[in-house]
Amino acid sequence: MLTVKPIPAFQDNYIWLLQQDNQDRVVVVDPGDAKPVIAWLEQQDLTLDTILVTHHHQDHTGGLRELIERYSPEVYGPANDAISGIRHHVGEGDECRVLGRRFEVHAVPGHTLDHIAFYAPGTPGLLFAGDTLFSGGCGRLFEGTPAQMRESLTKLDALPDDTLVFAAHEYTLANLAFAAAAEPDNAARDAYRAECQTARDLDRPTLPTTLGRERHINPFLRIDEPSLLTTLRQQGPADNSLEAFTTLRAWKDRF
Repeated sequence: MLTVKPIPAFQDNYIWLLQQDNQDRVVVVDPGDAKPVIAWLEQQDLTLDTILVTHHHQDHTGGLRELIERYSPEVYGPANDAISGIRHHVGEGDECRVLGRRFEVHAVPGHTLDHIAFYAPGTPGLLFAGDTLFSGGCGRLFEGTPAQMRESLTKLDALPDDTLVFAAHEYTLANLAFAAAAEPDNAARDAYRAECQTARDLDRPTLPTTLGRERHINPFLRIDEPSLLTTLRQQGPADNSLEAFTTLRAWKDRF
């Protein structure tokens, strides 16, 4: 059985650790800081086998050098020379095998131009979305366009309902506060927000979420909902899906 555990880093990052059964070789995703990873591996007597990298931002790559020097893992990530240490450059349509499981690579530009996501099909599937899809939200557009992010989210939204979404940040409550402003009349979102508040009060992560849940509570996956469009038209153009998405993302940036 493949288990996934969060290693907290910085203020709100999660470095995801994957372990197959009780094997001592594990995988981490987006290690922005080597120290908490090394501490976890030493405490559990584990060895780092593979690193998956979704994009070039420092809070996702800052621990690469130290981890590579210490453990010599395989490293999969986007074809971006700005990221030092990637052994296997992967992009749209590529696959890799990690701990015996097949992972698909999807190009999801928007947050950055090099952003990729790793998806392991199964029941349930596992999606490591980096900073593209969050619970209740999506990534800020640092390099890409609204059209690119909209297309990237549409690609991820095509995955099965039971897909577990492992985002890289604990942004859920802030995202849901914005979602409540964008779509006030959403009982499913309100119930989920209460669950997430309880989890955070107990210092537990709100992740993973599921794609099925996000389709009911995440405004960035609900861009054609009439109740959301009514609110959006008070903020800016929303005559088509791309206009609505652009207005929604700009509103979130200043929220």
